[in-house]
Amino acid sequence: MENPLLHPTFPIPFDVIREEHIEPAVRALLTEANAAVDAVAASQGPYTYDTTLGALERTSEKLELAMSLIEHLEGVATTPALREAYNAVLPEVSALWSSIPLNPGLWRVLNEFANTSEATSLDPTRRRFLDKSLADFRRSGAQLDGTKKERLKAIDRELSLITTRFSQNVLDSSNDFEILIEEQGKLAGLPESAKAAAAESAKQKGKVGYRFTLQAPSMIAVLTYAEDASLREKIWRAQNTRATVGQHDNRPIVAKILELRKEKANLLGFRDFADFQLDDRMAKRGADAQRFIEELRQKTQPAFDRENRELHAFRKELEGSGAPAIQPWDVTFYSEKLRKARFSLDEEELRAYFPAELALQGAFDLAHRLYGVRIESVNGVPVWDPEVRAYRIVDESERVIGTFYVDLYPRENKRSGAWMHGLLATVPPQPNLAVFCLNASPPAGGKPSLLLHRDVETLFHEFGHLLHHSLSRVSVRSLAGTRVAQDFVELPSQIMENWCSEREALDLFARHYETDAPLPSVLLERMLAARTFRAANMQMRQLGFAAVDLALHMDYESERDGDLLHYARRLLEQYAVAPFPDDYAMLAGFSHLFGHPVGYAAGYYSYKWAEVLDADAFGRFKTEGVLSRKVGQEFQDRLLSRGDSEDPIDLFVAFRGRKPSVEALLERQGLL
Repeated sequence: MENPLLHPTFPIPFDVIREEHIEPAVRALLTEANAAVDAVAASQGPYTYDTTLGALERTSEKLELAMSLIEHLEGVATTPALREAYNAVLPEVSALWSSIPLNPGLWRVLNEFANTSEATSLDPTRRRFLDKSLADFRRSGAQLDGTKKERLKAIDRELSLITTRFSQNVLDSSNDFEILIEEQGKLAGLPESAKAAAAESAKQKGKVGYRFTLQAPSMIAVLTYAEDASLREKIWRAQNTRATVGQHDNRPIVAKILELRKEKANLLGFRDFADFQLDDRMAKRGADAQRFIEELRQKTQPAFDRENRELHAFRKELEGSGAPAIQPWDVTFYSEKLRKARFSLDEEELRAYFPAELALQGAFDLAHRLYGVRIESVNGVPVWDPEVRAYRIVDESERVIGTFYVDLYPRENKRSGAWMHGLLATVPPQPNLAVFCLNASPPAGGKPSLLLHRDVETLFHEFGHLLHHSLSRVSVRSLAGTRVAQDFVELPSQIMENWCSEREALDLFARHYETDAPLPSVLLERMLAARTFRAANMQMRQLGFAAVDLALHMDYESERDGDLLHYARRLLEQYAVAPFPDDYAMLAGFSHLFGHPVGYAAGYYSYKWAEVLDADAFGRFKTEGVLSRKVGQEFQDRLLSRGDSEDPIDLFVAFRGRKPSVEALLERQGLL
């Protein structure tokens, strides 16, 4: 049988891809890609777009797809053998990506094409691709001497390896932890759905009782509802000391990653890694991102202080004036009690109206209302797990413009969190391929999967990324879909969360799993009233992550600032409700920053940046109609389908009619 990674057919044969296919396929494709790159680099003209930029784009297309599939499987269906094979080829693939902008022949060819008459008359998208390619080559070291180029290649190889090891340590450390409770009396406060899920988890492991893990549905249920403070503390400490001991210790890896990133930035002529990363993003400089975060912090601080005083006072109301100070593992628990007392809103009561399947269909229906696309189930498609399903997106002309997979529930061979992975980005009329993954509470105790409202928002968020990828109409693959500035990429996803709190949209899917009754007005009113509950705390938490990210990549000096985790803890405490224990080590599990050579490193601020964009952009829908087909079509035509074909601020202005305002976010949060 031919290696399925060499010439993958559609649908992708996930049922026959095996670990033993990885190394021979990737090495064959590397040989092919290197030869193609060498051919472009050696070409002597005459130079055209197709023989230069177009040819360079094609050199690694097959390798990109193969690696995309392998990376995907390593995230959703990993095995020791698959991980070993992936780790074996990763340095070689990283070496190729790093070598392309360092190839003097390619640099010569691109510059010679840039001086041709064809280059001066390119259409705007191709001209942008040329300008960005030249800038990317410069930012990647094209003008460095030979010794520095070799060092840059070595840095990129090492970063690809150790960031992968970081992610694997987080997964392994998380999977190593469990709490098994045999007496139901110790589970006071936990909802029946959480107890049923814990019992099912124990049963699957051949154990008796209730099993709790660091998978999000299990952990969040304990921190939110468990009356037993020692149980909350145990799971909170486990989550925030992950990957800090033994063979899974990420602490030296984090220090090495920061060291390598700084060296890379300095090699390329930048003061620090933040300035290097932000050079081609909307913020442009690390100092500008820090000013943005500080502006929001200052505007949020008064409400943050007031909310925390209220929470401490509330605990004293419940437990008397001698109630102890709130600890980090108490915050979610007492916040939930205060929310219930203030708004009479029971998350578990609300959960009954959000079956996962209906929420998923609701996202599909919303896409149809706004963008005119139809989403259909595709049967008989090979998948990596029996729970996974496939769908296709059909436009109004009956053309299939995308295929995607949905993977909703946690497994031990699947990483935590929620994400969208664009497996294949194409140019029209070829369809795009993607997957979006959640780790929602699975069906248990005879009930379907029932989502918390924030889980529904997460589902819509990842579906927004998927629409951005799938509805792309960009003629250059490298500028298509989600391949945009990272401080812009969250706009199409975060704007989708707004519809989760709008009556017209909720009526599409929010129905009781037993009675099929729509979400009652009284619950919706309470939900909306509670929407801004402790908004300042939620904002400060994100601002803290952004601040520590920028500080680590701009300001931290080990000799001056001491232990890396202690430095991060001191900084994060300024954004926290309660002081952290001395062994607080969230950084060792912070995959957004350290689980990828780039990822959200020096870019975590972009979540808040994009929130400003999405709050302001959604204002048009609020004004002209939440389900307005006209506004939806304009959003699709002027922004969602345009990828990186224009400067992102120009795309925003084309839709909104003006530049974004931070006031829109503060108003939505009730913080003005």
